[in-house]
Amino acid sequence: MSISETSPSNEHHGLQRRQLLATATSLGLSPWLLSACASQSGAAAKVARDSVLRQHTAGQRRTLGSFEVFPVGLGCQWHPGAAQGSVVDMYHSAFDRQAAVRLIRRAVDRGVTLIDTAEVYGPFLSEEIVGEALQGIRDKLVLETKFGMDIDPKTGQRLGGLNSRPEHIKQVVEAQLRRLKTDRIDILIQHRVDPQVPIEDVAGTVKDLVAAGKVLHFGLSEPGVQTIRRAHAVLPLAVIQNEYSMLWRGPEAQVLSLCEELGIGFVCWSPLGMGFLTGSVKADTRFETSPNMDFRSVVPRFAPEALPANMALVDVVKTWAARKSATPAQLALAWLLAQKPWIVPIPGTTNVAHMEENLGAASISFTADELRQLNADVAAVKIRGERLPPAVLQMSGVEAPPKS
Repeated sequence: MSISETSPSNEHHGLQRRQLLATATSLGLSPWLLSACASQSGAAAKVARDSVLRQHTAGQRRTLGSFEVFPVGLGCQWHPGAAQGSVVDMYHSAFDRQAAVRLIRRAVDRGVTLIDTAEVYGPFLSEEIVGEALQGIRDKLVLETKFGMDIDPKTGQRLGGLNSRPEHIKQVVEAQLRRLKTDRIDILIQHRVDPQVPIEDVAGTVKDLVAAGKVLHFGLSEPGVQTIRRAHAVLPLAVIQNEYSMLWRGPEAQVLSLCEELGIGFVCWSPLGMGFLTGSVKADTRFETSPNMDFRSVVPRFAPEALPANMALVDVVKTWAARKSATPAQLALAWLLAQKPWIVPIPGTTNVAHMEENLGAASISFTADELRQLNADVAAVKIRGERLPPAVLQMSGVEAPPKS
């Protein structure tokens, strides 16, 4: 049959089959796994496709505390946009609240089991959206949220700085439980170490919340290494959540080995280098500063004088992505997963297709020789510029004051 003779139904069937095969490729699946679904139409095809995807991902799990989670989670870091009802991320990408809810529910439908958010994202907005999205499916998820910024728990007003005083933590958690519409927080993370509060007081407070059944596990984000040991001695830590990607390999110096020693899982924020490793940033890209600021506009490694040199890493990612029949984002996430079996990246997005693409990283593996070569290629690129603005960077690696 010639193209001109194709009937509308056959055109639809062909388009549907191409979409299914594209989905298989984006998720790192062999096309034959989904091609059988192409003979079905409408809701039946969707059910068959989703069933295949769930079966494919069912055996892939990583341990965080007492939980086993899918290797790739979802970060929900959203803020109110300028337009009524709009929601934006840190990089000036926007959608609306209901689209955010649908994104989360679609991620769960695709097999995601770790959802990460925080009180300060909004403030409060991200937790409210997550709480709405997880109604009816809460028990399928490991819910991770963070405290530690100085925010009025009632108004959401940012008071500046950090606040991990025990009485404040308790107030925050009560408010988080209401916003998240749940009776427990699976993993509660101190967002940044408070230099005014001994970590023993923080861990002790979380331990009380664990005893009350309101929190199940404890974690720290961007802490000093001695603070990790001290906190772990009071209440065993389930996770350390630090920035980690091909673009920032700082955790390899001390933190990863400490996590391995103590049996702590590791959750990577910004695993795609703020979008850099997807190939969407070019040497001449300039980031918006007003009226809606793109966070990257104040990050030194994205400055005009740094970007051209840093593009060498993008070339490495693209070369290896082609070699592994993957997208750059999948390759970058798969590299993280290959470093340790207890690492879980939490890429964020406002795009369902990108979310689904990211999950395909779980199906990419490297031989020992490939991983050695890839690690060497990544290490050969010297990144210019600090990973964060000075005011933000100074909150990383902080050691809590001693217990008096």
